[in-house]
Amino acid sequence: MRAMILAAGEGRRLRPLTATLPKALVEVGGRTLVEYALETVTRSGIDDVIVNLHHHGEQIRAHLGDGRRFGARIRYSEETTLLGSGGGIVHARGLLGDGPFVTLNADTIVDVDLRAVVAFHERKRAVATLVLRKDPRMAEYGVIQTLAGGLVGRFLEHTRPNAVGPMEAFMYTGVQVLDPSIFRYMPAQGAFSITEVTYPRMLAADEPVFGYPFEGTWVTVGTPAELENARRVLPARLDSRKLPGLS
Repeated sequence: MRAMILAAGEGRRLRPLTATLPKALVEVGGRTLVEYALETVTRSGIDDVIVNLHHHGEQIRAHLGDGRRFGARIRYSEETTLLGSGGGIVHARGLLGDGPFVTLNADTIVDVDLRAVVAFHERKRAVATLVLRKDPRMAEYGVIQTLAGGLVGRFLEHTRPNAVGPMEAFMYTGVQVLDPSIFRYMPAQGAFSITEVTYPRMLAADEPVFGYPFEGTWVTVGTPAELENARRVLPARLDSRKLPGLS
């Protein structure tokens, strides 16, 4: 099992802080955001990690190095132009291997147990498994609805053919497990969003896309207000040993 941390974004909403600093190296609770993502991966037993780079990528490479001090082997996928959440994965395809892999965002602190998500993914024989959560702001982020058993029946405005039965609403956390067959639903090159392009295609093809419900800590840092909130709430939560790196 390999994991990819998406760290190439420009972090425009966090400027001027990110004018000279990649968002992945913004600090919260005395640690950089990318370190939280990396430890979520390694504490789940995944030590083969790919990190994509673009905006001030050399700073991320210098900070993480080969990953040895974090208990991982890190390789890098450099993007000369920003390729988005889908294009970045396609660009790194040669590093991701032939088996299922995990991706997560460098700007999100999440305490999910990836071993449990991968086990769910394998049990369901899914092509893609999205970690989902309840949130009062679900409509703002985009609603994903699942049928009984977790099969995604509706993804944003796209509905699975012949989806029958009650559906439960969630939002996507940015954490996913993907089977290599997902590349059939991705453009071969160029910039694109996996949520705007790939998942609608998969639902239309009636592929087994599942949602894994998650109730733990999830803190995203995309705006100054979110950064302020993260710096306010996380130090208290750090003491409760509910977050990565605290065992």
